[in-house]
Amino acid sequence: MSAEPDLSAGLHDVRFRPMTIPDVTLVSAVERASYQFPWSEGVFRDCVRVGYLCRVVELQGEIAGYGIMSFGAGEAHVLNVCVRDDLRGYGVGRQLMNYLLDRARDEYMQDVFLEVRPSNTVAVGLYESMGFERIGVRKGYYQAVGGREDALIYKLPLEPKSVIEARQ
Repeated sequence: MSAEPDLSAGLHDVRFRPMTIPDVTLVSAVERASYQFPWSEGVFRDCVRVGYLCRVVELQGEIAGYGIMSFGAGEAHVLNVCVRDDLRGYGVGRQLMNYLLDRARDEYMQDVFLEVRPSNTVAVGLYESMGFERIGVRKGYYQAVGGREDALIYKLPLEPKSVIEARQ
């Protein structure tokens, strides 16, 4: 991972591509640097193997983040989204979420769900700014220092892609 990304040209060079098993080591490094209780490399490998939508974000040829989403019964579930610490605040997370939402629309999903820690106020702000609405709480869902932390449950009803394109 580069210590000083060149963002002078903006972030229009962000690229999304499928995550592969060889990516898991670098994806796990981003995960470990971002969370006190990270997913293991085995969890990432399993997500790739079972066919979840697993994407990495590349910027200047380096992994800048990743997103994992599952589909089923008309619902998409955002399982994990992360952007490298040095790239947060530049809109990469919003681009990644928009990409994931577009893939959910491509698969004709009607709703997108996700869970987030209440302490992750930046992510909560992003999701709410994108139209996600809080629909519940899972008590003690996340491992936390000194115990457990609740998860806020969010839902976004998806408009079909044709409706969005008709507005443009």
